[in-house]
Amino acid sequence: MKILIFFVFIFQISCVNADEIYNLLKIPNLEIYKLKNNNNIRYLSAKGNFKIGINKNITCEEVNINNLNTKFPLIEKNLNRYNSNFLNKIKLKYVVFCENLFISEINTGGIPDIKNRTLILDINFNKKYFERMIHHEIFHMIQNTHIKYFDEDKFSSFNHASFNYAECSTCSNRLNLDQYEKTDGFLTEYSKSIPSEDMAEIFSFLMTDKETIEVKINNDKILSKKVNYIKLNLAKIDKNIL
Repeated sequence: MKILIFFVFIFQISCVNADEIYNLLKIPNLEIYKLKNNNNIRYLSAKGNFKIGINKNITCEEVNINNLNTKFPLIEKNLNRYNSNFLNKIKLKYVVFCENLFISEINTGGIPDIKNRTLILDINFNKKYFERMIHHEIFHMIQNTHIKYFDEDKFSSFNHASFNYAECSTCSNRLNLDQYEKTDGFLTEYSKSIPSEDMAEIFSFLMTDKETIEVKINNDKILSKKVNYIKLNLAKIDKNIL
């Protein structure tokens, strides 16, 4: 009788996992990759291609499991920077792996979805920027769950009065992710697209190359104000995040 109860329990757990994927993420063709993690992130992978979103405008392809197994240690190392308490505050619980991620036919490294507590990551994203991309997308979840701490008008006021951001990130041709040698308030060309991308770029560098940022701000008053603004407000969420 105890053995029967045990197998019924295991079956129920499997059903719960399947229900979570189907009911919470609204993403088809997913399977569990790894569940047990210190920060309670649940990793899922695409076992088939999927289309989601408004008018099915988000598309991604099935994961090559050998590719994922190779890249997963690097991904996990970066995501382990965040403890479970912080992840709860920014509504991140599920990370979905796929390949060749597009939104409205624009290739992207990641798509955050706080409604479903999910971050979709393209494991084929440019290796040079891959780690930064992870933290960049996490910042969007930070900002979207703590809007009052990251006011875009306040942040924009740090720039030269003559500078204007684009109307939207996708309607801008400022796309390059290489770090500027001379920053003058911006770390990359993509930082100049819209305020939220500027903040996300700064955060991504703080998480992956903090020493370089500390050097840059010594000679860049605008960038120094931006970095201090982000640090100050991150500390209101978690004093130990940086």
